[in-house]
Amino acid sequence: MHSLSSASMRSAICVGLLAAGAAAQTAPTPQQIAARLTANDLKADVSFLASDALEGRGTPSRGLDVAAEFIAAEFRRAGLEPAVGDSYFQTADYVNVAPNLDGLALTLELGGKTLRAEKASMGLQDPGALDLQNADALKISLDDQAALDALTPEQVRGRILIVTAPAATPGGRASAAFAMTRRLSPITAKLQPALVILLRANGQGVSVNPRLREVSASTSTVPTLVVWDTAVTSAIDAAKPGPVEGKLSVHISTPVSTPVKLRNVMGVLRGSDPALAGTYVLVTGHYDHLGVRGSGEGDHIYNGANDDASGTASVIEIARTLASFPTHPKRSLVFIGLFGEELGLVGSRYYGAHPVFPLAKTIADFNLEQVGRTDVEGAVSKGILNVTGYDFTSLPAELKKAGQEFDIQIVKDEKNSDPFFARSDNQAFADAGVPAHTLSVGYVFPDYHQVGDEWQKIDYDNMARVDRTVALALYRVADSTAVPEWNAANPKTEKYVKAHDALVK
Repeated sequence: MHSLSSASMRSAICVGLLAAGAAAQTAPTPQQIAARLTANDLKADVSFLASDALEGRGTPSRGLDVAAEFIAAEFRRAGLEPAVGDSYFQTADYVNVAPNLDGLALTLELGGKTLRAEKASMGLQDPGALDLQNADALKISLDDQAALDALTPEQVRGRILIVTAPAATPGGRASAAFAMTRRLSPITAKLQPALVILLRANGQGVSVNPRLREVSASTSTVPTLVVWDTAVTSAIDAAKPGPVEGKLSVHISTPVSTPVKLRNVMGVLRGSDPALAGTYVLVTGHYDHLGVRGSGEGDHIYNGANDDASGTASVIEIARTLASFPTHPKRSLVFIGLFGEELGLVGSRYYGAHPVFPLAKTIADFNLEQVGRTDVEGAVSKGILNVTGYDFTSLPAELKKAGQEFDIQIVKDEKNSDPFFARSDNQAFADAGVPAHTLSVGYVFPDYHQVGDEWQKIDYDNMARVDRTVALALYRVADSTAVPEWNAANPKTEKYVKAHDALVK
């Protein structure tokens, strides 16, 4: 054995240190991600977020506030930077507007008859003060898109817009009446009616809960009255679409407004490349659910374990896992727990209107929802990750590569992939032009929006494999100099391509 000179030894040590440094700068391997992102950690998060102590995390509620503090604490523990100055909270000022049913009245003068709707057969889906006497009305079907598109503000402004209700969609993201008001929002903003009346066969699913309105929003809300009074609905059903020959009088009392503060929870894993650290990839999941509903004996807490404590826990554990490696990806990762998804993507819409990080510098959003239950669509969905709008962007290809490392198939559900694109928080980012998808194990599962959505029913081993796949794909997207793109060849992406082009021009 030959002895080394001191100079040779120093040289060997330097080479060794450089080699060790180079090794330390390599990206995390699938095996390293799997070792750090565990089923037990996910179970710990979900079991707390979906516990009775948080009372279903309604928006707003004490339970929602506790969940926000928990998420912030976990981001702090992981070593993420606060996103808003020295805070993990993007605080939004809202008003909780409660319907006032005192004096609610509707009278229809039609064919020489006077019909007065029973107060018990009406509900306010969107509250607002109104007093109309002998107003003109226009009848339209929400199923007749061509007729809706043909309406002009001159035809509708100041009148009552009567909308006949289509059948409820099984597994939809909200009750039929609420889903319709969401669909009607851009229509009413354009046409400016004085009132919208939704005709229903019954009052099932009609919300009587307060509605959130952003304090800084400049647009006024059109009141929405849901009517299922048999005499009134029968008379209007008999009328042809278009102008109604009769006159309507409506009185709605001033609603009760209460200020509330709501919070998106955000932490940042700063990128390692000086040139790309100012660009961002978002990882999102909504942490709210339906709260406590009903009274009397039995369980009234809608715990929301799969929807969406599973997505929130995934955001937390993916953040903790990737932050634990010495090498960060080139771009910055922003992890966000969103409020108010169940009330109409409220938190993500708020972020879209008030972005903390420039949307023009945001290249993608991975939104996680319903990633825990494997008993979906009447079958067992193990080893599968669904992507909404599968053919809309280039991102599923990156997920597919990562899935091969963990035996996870990235699939397009032909029935649900495109329709569900608009039913979660990814939609708000897509509308802004950011390539965005929601990732889930499945679409329709037992206990959806029911009290039975409990943490014990989650398949945590499968959930861990799914989250490892997302973590690896996320790292690779954020570490690449390439930018995800909308698929301009797909006609369904036209508005998103236009939004993106306007964003980055």
